[in-house]
Amino acid sequence: MRIIGRTREKDIITQCLKSKRPEFIAIYGRRRIGKTYLIREYFNNRFSFYASGVTNENMAGQLKAFSANLVEYGDENKRAPKDWYEAFARLKALMSKPDVYRESIFDRIIVFLDEIPWMDTPRSDFKSALEHFWNTWASARDDMVLIICGSATTWIIENILQGKKGFHNRVTRQIHLAPFNLKDCEELLEYNDISMPRDQIIESYMVFGGVPYYLNMLDSRFSLAQNIDELCFRPHGELHNEYHNLFYALYKKPENHLSIIAALSEKQSGMTRNEIAKKAGLESGALLTKNLLELEQCGFIRKSANSMNKTRNMIYQLIDPFILFSLRFIAGNGLTSWTSYHGSPAYNSWRGHAFEIVCLNHVPQIKSALRIAGVETQEYAWRSNGNELGAQIDLVIDRRDGVVNLCEMKYSSDAYVTTSDEYKKLQNRINRFAKETGSKKSLHITLVSANGLKQNKYSSVFQNSISGDELFVDG
Repeated sequence: MRIIGRTREKDIITQCLKSKRPEFIAIYGRRRIGKTYLIREYFNNRFSFYASGVTNENMAGQLKAFSANLVEYGDENKRAPKDWYEAFARLKALMSKPDVYRESIFDRIIVFLDEIPWMDTPRSDFKSALEHFWNTWASARDDMVLIICGSATTWIIENILQGKKGFHNRVTRQIHLAPFNLKDCEELLEYNDISMPRDQIIESYMVFGGVPYYLNMLDSRFSLAQNIDELCFRPHGELHNEYHNLFYALYKKPENHLSIIAALSEKQSGMTRNEIAKKAGLESGALLTKNLLELEQCGFIRKSANSMNKTRNMIYQLIDPFILFSLRFIAGNGLTSWTSYHGSPAYNSWRGHAFEIVCLNHVPQIKSALRIAGVETQEYAWRSNGNELGAQIDLVIDRRDGVVNLCEMKYSSDAYVTTSDEYKKLQNRINRFAKETGSKKSLHITLVSANGLKQNKYSSVFQNSISGDELFVDG
């Protein structure tokens, strides 16, 4: 199979193979995003050594699985190692053999350790043994490429990328694998022989996000609505329990994370830290800080603050479409058919929120449509200090060239129609933004709409209009 998208990531791996030094590559990203698939397909499943951690196993179980991999790649010792130091000593001996497999083009030894957070069980010596393996042997070999991978993003960041001990500054390249953008989703669907117009591809993104694993489940014989029914609402559908499985696979105690996500899902414009604590019933202390950071690192939420506000006013927003969809329609609400729900008031409310998330995940594409791809910008959410209804802007693009784009993101089945009431709200919003921020830049109200803008006497309030088609480009 070919690799859809991932141009930058493939280039990083290629440059590591070309280099004349040992390379230590750390790959991380949320569950189901395609980390293992990327490496396996890039190397055509041919490694000098490959092993994966085993979920919900203790140290003995992890070592037994690792031992089986050692034997598969030529180790004659079939006894499970007594600890990780022995395991890596046997790996070192195996990789030192003259007949060890080498990558054919650049003659490199490729060691791929997948899902390593699972290997680091309580009271094990895994981290110190891995440090010892790299620092005392692998890092001295110019032909070595060590690739580690894990869905527990926080573990990778805290223990490997930001480790203060043996791993400090050891990783030579890191890859944060993000969800697909709309262009990649379109290419994947075409590869799977699924015919879908772009407005439906946008709606599929609003449900499944850019998660390749989910999109690969779509059946070409069914409509999008039928696929959603089969995958999400059938009691034994593949994604019916995915929401809870996702969080329990990532975090040992996900209850706080689930409470935070549930709180954020109810407020489209996002929440401050104190608002989250109050809504979720959590204490505003160090644990909340840790939980928010973990959700941000996994790409479930984003944190933003404009240059005129300080850290205390940062706004957190949910930016994972599948999480929002699951909370609204799957998790404990008894909905049994998406087809029958389609077009209801609750559906339309979700659709507006979900499309905003699509836009927040496609800021590079919005900048490209505005012809400012090369302009330095800061993106943030803004909320009025007053109590006026609707006085918030979920996406502000503050440009170095003296312009601020205040983005209105609207999803409608047809071209968006600007009404008299909407015209007045937008004028009020721009006036409050100018007054409260004191910005001296030109303020442009920018519409991002799935199906474009219908011209009428009120549509001139928008200086720019970006259609859904313009989101289908590389970022």
